[in-house]
Amino acid sequence: MFVDELEITAKAGNGGDGVVRWRREKFKPMGGPAGGNGGRGGDVYIRAVHDLSILSKYTGSKAFAAEDGEAGRNQSQHGHDGADCYIDVPVGATVRDIARDRTYTLDTVGATEKILLGGHGGLGNEYFKSSTNRAPEKATPGKQGESGAFMIELALLVDVGLIGLPNAGKSTLLNTLTNAKAAVGAYPFTTLEPHLGDLYGVLLADIPGLIEGASDGKGLGHKFLRHVTRTKMVLHCVSLENQDPVAVYTAVREELVAYDKSLAKKPEWIVLTKTDINTDETVVQQLIDTFAAHAARVFVVSAHTGEGIKTLSDALTKHISSENESE
Repeated sequence: MFVDELEITAKAGNGGDGVVRWRREKFKPMGGPAGGNGGRGGDVYIRAVHDLSILSKYTGSKAFAAEDGEAGRNQSQHGHDGADCYIDVPVGATVRDIARDRTYTLDTVGATEKILLGGHGGLGNEYFKSSTNRAPEKATPGKQGESGAFMIELALLVDVGLIGLPNAGKSTLLNTLTNAKAAVGAYPFTTLEPHLGDLYGVLLADIPGLIEGASDGKGLGHKFLRHVTRTKMVLHCVSLENQDPVAVYTAVREELVAYDKSLAKKPEWIVLTKTDINTDETVVQQLIDTFAAHAARVFVVSAHTGEGIKTLSDALTKHISSENESE
């Protein structure tokens, strides 16, 4: 199961208590105070990893905690600091501290952010020894570590996002181009979660199908619109099964721009799918000419017959490789 949104709770460690202890040594009956300080509580960190499915591992247990600091000991020994807690999140995730209104974005593998501070350790009675107080009976407790609730949202950092209405052929195209195994069906339904595939090092994602009104919260597509914002380019799939492919394309484009105006500037190629269903070459050519005014390139493909698949595959790998070299 792919999870791209999850709320968790986390708790930093409490500081260990300082203690009242006395030095007991032979022939030194007045050895003085020897209570050590408590250790510091562990901090809580988030850390970006390459595993895009890792949030699904947290659905059974959404509470995380760092270790408490150890209490001080005799012989002026301080308690050990508590171990830190690292919460691994997928690269590209945004983590929001709900109560404190702080947001962290991790865009590179290995990026780390401290989100909760552990409590300071308490002070032992040796700390309070002075020239005027040689036998202090005072020690302080450790401080509480911070705690909070966090919303984790993943926006996929992929090279190519496949968009379009439900049943536009996105999942089938992804399976054909890559090693993905996205579910497909010959009926109008929408994918319930993004699917990923690898095309010779180019990462593609099938963004669940949008419907009109998705940017206003209709259907499931609005949950996944954020994934489109992080892709390098968009493959807009338009099925030739549609009676008016241009109107379908326009409707999806309007949803994208309504969600985020910057999406209007994202590089976009149009892929006319299911050409094995509509074989009227005149109609297809008219559509190619019409769509050429909207996108840098237009492709005609059929996953069923294999038409145009290699041409599209070669163009994608060449384009992304060139983009990566420029970066």
